Amino acid sequence: MNPSYANGVRVDKIFFFFYSLLSFLIYFLAIPFLFLFSFKTKYRRSIPARFFLWKNKPFKPNGVWFHSCSFGEAKAIKPLVDALPEELLRMSTTTQTGFDAIRDYTQESRYLPFEPLLFFWMRPQKVLLVMEAEFWYLLFALAKRKGAKTLLINARMSDRSFPKYQKMAWLYRQIFKHIDEVYAQTYEDKARLESLGAKNVTVTGNIKLSKLPSPTKQLVKPEGLLLCGASTHDGEESLILEAYAALKQQEGNVRLLLVPRHPERFRKVVQMAEAFAKAHGLSMQKYSENKTIESDIVVVDLLGELVNLYAISDIVILGGAFEPIGGHNAAEAAQFGCKIISGKHYFNQKDIFEAVEGIAVVEAFNLSRRLLQHAVLKPTHIKIRTNIAPIYKSIEDALTKDM
Repeated sequence: MNPSYANGVRVDKIFFFFYSLLSFLIYFLAIPFLFLFSFKTKYRRSIPARFFLWKNKPFKPNGVWFHSCSFGEAKAIKPLVDALPEELLRMSTTTQTGFDAIRDYTQESRYLPFEPLLFFWMRPQKVLLVMEAEFWYLLFALAKRKGAKTLLINARMSDRSFPKYQKMAWLYRQIFKHIDEVYAQTYEDKARLESLGAKNVTVTGNIKLSKLPSPTKQLVKPEGLLLCGASTHDGEESLILEAYAALKQQEGNVRLLLVPRHPERFRKVVQMAEAFAKAHGLSMQKYSENKTIESDIVVVDLLGELVNLYAISDIVILGGAFEPIGGHNAAEAAQFGCKIISGKHYFNQKDIFEAVEGIAVVEAFNLSRRLLQHAVLKPTHIKIRTNIAPIYKSIEDALTKDM
């Protein structure tokens, strides 16, 4: 045996042992804090399932396992999921909103247990596909040990996050040793991933562009201009409300849909909108009350409605980029030709922004002025699509390998 190869194997085994040991230690030390956090609404379902395996039984073996984090990621894998029979599907996530999305695909939907618990929980699968930047060492290492082909799909490394990954390059080189194939969003992502040890990297584009979500219902558009503040975060709603008030004063017949990104913020945003409406002599309603758009300001306090609302919106102010969040998927609104205004902090969505023609990117302090000039904005459209055929082929190869 080659001495350098033998040394490499020895190092890998030592790393696996100490990483696993450290994970167990962190887990036991964190138990009291996890117990306290489990009473918070945001974590009431996820913490008991992930850290105590409460109502979180193992998957059936020999399936195709997709792991995603957020609601958006879970929705983005739909084209891949739709190509497979339901009896093969295994879906996991780490968030409550992600779980709400994956339940639509299959009953084999679970919260991903914290890493050390995977030793007891994981069953052998044919393929493991992990979305974007979910770099869990034991997830990949144990899946490989149990015979799965491991894929990292829609992989990305933003300008902002890459320096942080470089500081931990020793860790990511170990992780990538257990990933068979990587499907990156861009060539820049490919180069960055390879610098951290990724192998067999293919550029497929962003999966979120392969098949965009369609409306689940046809809504009636109210008269006048309809403005949608979409996927907003803390600090952005107040900015959008002020910009809306200026536009309302200029044009009169304008309504605002305000759609917070996270459901745990619904109540806070409703209270903010109520106070703002009262101070400015405007009407306000919660969308959940009767699912109509009758008031000046409508806070959309339901999940899964955004695409339906995009279909009838004239202008979309896309959240997640006026604060340093990273941005959100502009293509979902662009498919309907909406005019789109975004902040400059879209570092997690660079490839999608490059694929969409016509997005107006502004500084937060310029939002009101740009909105007042909405007549000169151009309707957006998608100019670049993606190719996920190589990922399909890789799944098929894994499924037919033993036949």
